[in-house]
Amino acid sequence: MRYEAPETLKSAVTLLAKEKGQAFVLAGGTDLLVKMKGGFLEPDLVVDIKRIKGVFDIAKSATGFRIGAAVPGVQLGENAALVKAWPGVVEGANLIGSKQVQGRCTMVGNLCNGSPAADGVPSLIAANAKVVISGPKGKRTIPVEQVPVSPGRTSLKKGEIIEAILLPKRPANSSDAYLRFIPRTEMDIAVVSAAVNLTLDGKGTIKDARVVLGAVAPTIIVVPAAAKALIGSKLDAAALEKLAAACSAACRPIDDKRGTIEFRTKVAGVLARRAAEIAYKRAGGK
Repeated sequence: MRYEAPETLKSAVTLLAKEKGQAFVLAGGTDLLVKMKGGFLEPDLVVDIKRIKGVFDIAKSATGFRIGAAVPGVQLGENAALVKAWPGVVEGANLIGSKQVQGRCTMVGNLCNGSPAADGVPSLIAANAKVVISGPKGKRTIPVEQVPVSPGRTSLKKGEIIEAILLPKRPANSSDAYLRFIPRTEMDIAVVSAAVNLTLDGKGTIKDARVVLGAVAPTIIVVPAAAKALIGSKLDAAALEKLAAACSAACRPIDDKRGTIEFRTKVAGVLARRAAEIAYKRAGGK
């Protein structure tokens, strides 16, 4: 195995593009290093991006936030402006692993694992977040939901690296929330998860919504019917019932040792309702 630690994105992209064997990017390494130690992966090349300028930065601008590829979870939780604007995004990121893992794990790494149960991804999708990708043909920007294509696989092409996540500016009277169900109280993989992002008008009526579910399909899914159920309401009981029904109808889960199809389908609606209530209250709804 060859280890490289380039100091520019261009150099990192070149290394990855030219490698004929298996090449992996190292940022936090909380999954990559574990898989290597366990003998599940034997990379020909590991490209450590931590020396590249900007990868540890969280930058706020007039258009929102730019989060570097190597920003660890603990740093997200310590950024007061980000927590205030996107509490649901930070909630998801701060559920990745233990306190020790939080010091190294990254949202970009969580995204690039391609897991439908990833905690850091549903809220990003609900937020309409995008990623900036650097590759041999230059840069491109795509929505977060276009990155995972199936369990363990992404849409990234050979030589491409996600250099940053872009979160839009938070509109007035809006907020988000993320919830998951796990068998234990902490440090477990989501059996079902839900993220909800809401924007209200001045009278508390929902004028925009985005509802996202995790661990209920081969990829994390957006549920337009659930958002439609909320828009135009003040989150009354009828709207919540329609939301839950739409979420359950959208599920395409599997049976495994952590949960049955029936259980995941039911809990998806329950979590979406609870997340919507939290997001609505955070947005100023009463």
